[in-house]
Amino acid sequence: MKAKSSYICTECGYKSPKWMGKCPGCGQWNSMQETIESDAKASKSISSPIQASVRRGARQMRDIKPGFEKRRKTGLKELDRVLGGGMVQGSVVLVGGDPGIGKSTLLLQICQSSETDGKILYVSGEESEGQIKIRADRLGIDNPELYLLSENDVETAISAIQDIKPDMVIIDSIQTMHIDSIASASGSVPQVREATNAFMRLAKGMGIMMFIVGHVTKDGALAGPRVLEHMVDCVLYFEGDRQTSFRILRSVKNRFGSTNEIGVFDMTDKGLMEVADPSALLLEGRNENISGNSIVCVMEGSRGVMAEIQALVTPTGFGNPRRMAAGIDLNRVILLIAVLEKRARMNLANSDVYINVAGGLRIDERAVDLGICAAIASGQSDVVIPPDMIFIGEVGLGGELRSVSQLEKRIGEAAKLGFSSAIVPKRSLKNVRVPDGFAAYGANTIGDVMRLINRK
Repeated sequence: MKAKSSYICTECGYKSPKWMGKCPGCGQWNSMQETIESDAKASKSISSPIQASVRRGARQMRDIKPGFEKRRKTGLKELDRVLGGGMVQGSVVLVGGDPGIGKSTLLLQICQSSETDGKILYVSGEESEGQIKIRADRLGIDNPELYLLSENDVETAISAIQDIKPDMVIIDSIQTMHIDSIASASGSVPQVREATNAFMRLAKGMGIMMFIVGHVTKDGALAGPRVLEHMVDCVLYFEGDRQTSFRILRSVKNRFGSTNEIGVFDMTDKGLMEVADPSALLLEGRNENISGNSIVCVMEGSRGVMAEIQALVTPTGFGNPRRMAAGIDLNRVILLIAVLEKRARMNLANSDVYINVAGGLRIDERAVDLGICAAIASGQSDVVIPPDMIFIGEVGLGGELRSVSQLEKRIGEAAKLGFSSAIVPKRSLKNVRVPDGFAAYGANTIGDVMRLINRK
């Protein structure tokens, strides 16, 4: 009998009997993936003992006792900050990031530094046990309670977990895991969904802290069905440029804490080292006597991070001027250039504009608009911005400066790092306490800012 196939959207899970270029469910292009259908119910056969132990009828909330609520420190303060205070017993954390960014290194370091007293099982579907041992020796990991398993069969991995009964399990990666009863390749939508479902039920039933590594697509999104992110308790993205040592761990979902915190690491030959003061790292080596540079303060959760915006404005050699941006949205840069031309009377139609965020940091906050505009204006006029000045504010299409959140914290972070002045939206200064010796200049429009810069 010929196997029946169907096409499933990797973004929304929409199912179709034939291939389509555009998914009718979510509108994504080229997201339909062929899948061989199987009558077997894989997830039921894999974790049925655990499912049976936790299956109960409905009960009143007042009769239910809290579940696993004990937190364990990972030994890495930056990771604990992102997780909301540490690992939660029975939780499933999905870690995604570009290849070679340091996901496996981070999780292997947890095996050595965590406060887990029990056993730890590291399941790898990509490397052999010998390869993992070489990397562990390089990182100085010698935990006697660490067990390694090189296996991509889900049933075998679950059997090992039930036999060893570890406190923490690491699955590296979920796209390499395979269920024999599902007639499709590893990494396909059914395989990823059912494998994650099986591991998740096992973690909840046995109270295991579980980390799952996920591959990402060329667009930076986690590969596999979108439901994967909904199933787990926490989703972490590891960001950074592989050409630099700067790494950022960002939470986009966390059922046990805030999603606004980030962890900052520095990749070294001894593994990932925590960065307690990311602002100093980002501003290290900056040239204070060159035009086109401005300093901004970005809020990442409760932490203020100082970043350097670099702008290079040169006469264009082509018919159409070039606009390029690294570390910030190019569309936002083009919009701000249009505002400068219209509201500040700047002539940029015959100039190429290049914007860069130093240090490999990626910024998507509107509070850096004013810093981008100041850097472009400085680059065009060749006027050096005072090195002790920062810029905070969102720029509207009318050239007006709009208020931003947590202004007092931003100014406090700047003052702590030795900056002495800031240009901010004037209406935001009403209830803000400015540190002694720090000057906060209020401006209403982008034109006011240009005049303040030239006066300095």
